[in-house]
Amino acid sequence: MTRPHHGPPDASLAPRYSGIRTFARCPHNDDHANADVAVVGIPFDTATSYRTGARFGPAAIRDQSQLLRPWHPVHAVDVFAALSVIDAGDLAVTPGNAERTAEQIAAGLEPILAAGAVPIVLGGDHSIVLGELRAHARRHGPVGVVLLDAHADTWDAYYGERYFHGTPFRRALEEGLIDPHRSLLAGMRGPLYAAADLDEPRSWGFEIVTGDELRTWSPEHYGRRVRERLGTGPAYLSFDIDVLDPAFAPGT
Repeated sequence: MTRPHHGPPDASLAPRYSGIRTFARCPHNDDHANADVAVVGIPFDTATSYRTGARFGPAAIRDQSQLLRPWHPVHAVDVFAALSVIDAGDLAVTPGNAERTAEQIAAGLEPILAAGAVPIVLGGDHSIVLGELRAHARRHGPVGVVLLDAHADTWDAYYGERYFHGTPFRRALEEGLIDPHRSLLAGMRGPLYAAADLDEPRSWGFEIVTGDELRTWSPEHYGRRVRERLGTGPAYLSFDIDVLDPAFAPGT
């Protein structure tokens, strides 16, 4: 029996402005068993220290993804021919409660991981990664983290809150979800509260690459260093939009 293959419709036959807003117009379903990739949204942002709005991130990303085309000219691959991709919708969250939301996220990702699909998560503030890491660690054991972010997000607490957008990797380390010696955190920039903001995670085993240093690396060098650091074990990639120059992403 042929395995069902999921992907977007042909844009030359179905206008991009038609249909419901899913990621890249991929089908919205829960057929995890026949998906290589399941895109999920986590519309949660009440663990931020300043501006809210990331709760609308999943919807905004889906909306802008309508113009994605399947052929990647640099890698010479038709992404959606190579991979079966679904949009599995949004996970349940509890506004105002980051601790409870983390466990909701872990539970929501479990069936996707159990089916062997790779989740691509659309946030959402960065507190959501704790729930993601719980799900991955329960399935694969401690994972190596590849982080692109303006901050290491390893503070202990903020405003007295231990579950916050600046603390997820500290909590994940305490829970044994990640292996710092197989992790590379890159892009850290700007003023700090103290030298300990970067010195502490380094002392725990994380490799920290500042934004100034990262700018001197070629993409090839960065990719090579990531592969060397991770080895062959399970890995988790997190991209925080504030790693970009605020001139180009001022709303974060």
